[in-house]
Amino acid sequence: MAGNSNRRGAVKKSGKGNPTAGSGGRRRKGLEGKGPTPKAEERPYHKQYKMARAAERRSAGKPKRRPGDSGPEWVAGRNAVAELLQAGVPVKAIHIAEDARRDERIAEIFRLAAERHVALLEVPKSELDKFTGAAVHQGVAAKLEAYEYAHPDELLERAAELGEPPLVVMLDGVTDPRNLGAVIRSAAGFGAHGVVIAERRAASMTASAWKSSAGAAARIPVARATNLTRQLKAYQDAGLMVIGLAADGDVSLPALDLGSGPLVVVIGSEGKGLSRLVSETCDQLVSIPTASSLESLNAGVAAGIALYAIAQSRV
Repeated sequence: MAGNSNRRGAVKKSGKGNPTAGSGGRRRKGLEGKGPTPKAEERPYHKQYKMARAAERRSAGKPKRRPGDSGPEWVAGRNAVAELLQAGVPVKAIHIAEDARRDERIAEIFRLAAERHVALLEVPKSELDKFTGAAVHQGVAAKLEAYEYAHPDELLERAAELGEPPLVVMLDGVTDPRNLGAVIRSAAGFGAHGVVIAERRAASMTASAWKSSAGAAARIPVARATNLTRQLKAYQDAGLMVIGLAADGDVSLPALDLGSGPLVVVIGSEGKGLSRLVSETCDQLVSIPTASSLESLNAGVAAGIALYAIAQSRV
């Protein structure tokens, strides 16, 4: 009988005209369970998993080195790339546009790259535009790998390995990478075991910092701290004395008996100096005598003077 779905051989049809399989049909496997949900700390992309891995690293006593947050850095322009190579900045590769005009500067870049075993890659101009953010690259750009920062505790380990009392330089509010490079150069020249900078609102290891350090950044570690005040207290707990350079310091640098003990030297920005919390955490505020007409010294100069005085007292 027409319309009688109960008759023998009748097939019920869905709205789309396809037979309905039901839970016992062809989708049975798709309905099977996949087992219990893994715990949060067992799922690689879950916050609890990452926290558990970090706890394991801390318990193992191996602080994790952290690469720069911004990834590889690109430096564009023939003069800029040549200066990087001359200064010994670690360059991963140099990209040359296919239609770039060959001149004396390009020839010099080729020569320096060959001497330093830096890879040379010829790429389309459009690709070079993309890498450099459409900067005026003149057909040449250098790729620098992200800098690998040390952990602040590694600076103390380095001093212990050398059998020397720790000498650490910390920068508070220094935002000019050229000043950072100058401080690194002075720190390496006067026997410091490393430089500590803040993770945020501070200069980082860019190409400018590398160039200003004149290659010293390859010989001395730079560490990042999430909170400078907390890190200073950790250094104090480890037995280090903390002095801060300030124009209104209680003691003049030449009159300070630094001795040969473990020491942290904190240097503030040229304009604002030390921040309030960092200043309050220091064991001693020290001033560098200057002419009354000079308001302040930049971080690079102040670091050089202070570290020279400390080096003399440790002879």
